[in-house]
Amino acid sequence: MMQPTATGHVPVMVARVVGLLAPALVAGGTYVDCTLGLAGHAQAILKACPDARVVGIDRDADALAIARERLAPFGDRVALYEAVYDELPEVLAEDGTPRVQAILADLGLSSLQIDRRERGFAYSVDAPLDMRMTQHEGPTAADVVNTYDARALARVLRTFGEERFADRVARRIVAEREAEPFTTSGRLVAVIGEAIPAAARASGGHPAKRTFQALRIEVNRELEALEGLLPAALDALAPAGRLAVLAYHSLEDRLVKRAFAAASTDRAPRGLPVVPPELRARFQLVTRGAERPSAEEEAANPRAASARLRVIERKAAA
Repeated sequence: MMQPTATGHVPVMVARVVGLLAPALVAGGTYVDCTLGLAGHAQAILKACPDARVVGIDRDADALAIARERLAPFGDRVALYEAVYDELPEVLAEDGTPRVQAILADLGLSSLQIDRRERGFAYSVDAPLDMRMTQHEGPTAADVVNTYDARALARVLRTFGEERFADRVARRIVAEREAEPFTTSGRLVAVIGEAIPAAARASGGHPAKRTFQALRIEVNRELEALEGLLPAALDALAPAGRLAVLAYHSLEDRLVKRAFAAASTDRAPRGLPVVPPELRARFQLVTRGAERPSAEEEAANPRAASARLRVIERKAAA
């Protein structure tokens, strides 16, 4: 059974992630944690693979400070970088490690971001409408809800939150901000609840869940960053290297599924009796579809419930 770390953080599917990535690190090499967070996965890899080193990346300075302290006992086996994960090529160039043996991108919010109410990610508490993963840089969620017109706001809610009532919610937000700009999550949650029909509020989870997801993705350009990360991560893998991605909603998982399918498919036209070596797939899928957490893990860590894990490997000769 999973055990929480000293910080109370429980890394998602940690045993399975280690089990799938450790074979690529049996002879040592470099493991890149693209979303280091509180370093739960990185710590597990360092313990399981004593000859491996970790390159940790995170855009959140608070998370990096905690991770640095937690990983200090591993000394020079750890190098940490403050960056967004689609800056992977630049980080590896700075690190002097162009090819690596294992990469993990855990796309979920860290416990730090969820539990610190002042960060504004949670709709269950009243807090400033911030939602920035890179603190003190770029527009906030308040900027989005207070400046986007109704059409642009509805597009964000529909595209990134898959909100059925995006137009109604957007129009209500725009009308309410005329009286007073939005500054905290509590008022926004109340307005969203009023905009969604009562029958819909009674099912499908918290009525603000989809809007808050959409705002977070918009503020942090998460899907754009993921679209940049996937080809860069595949390119960075050494032969027999593995890339694992933990996604938490269908928008993320769809991008990962498509990228992995394309990378593991021959590029030759259909019907060729022999596929030329240069057109053969350079990667192979390690997981069959998306793996999900066990019922035991979901019970112990409800935040893991929506996780979907996919792993791909660069072929040894590629």
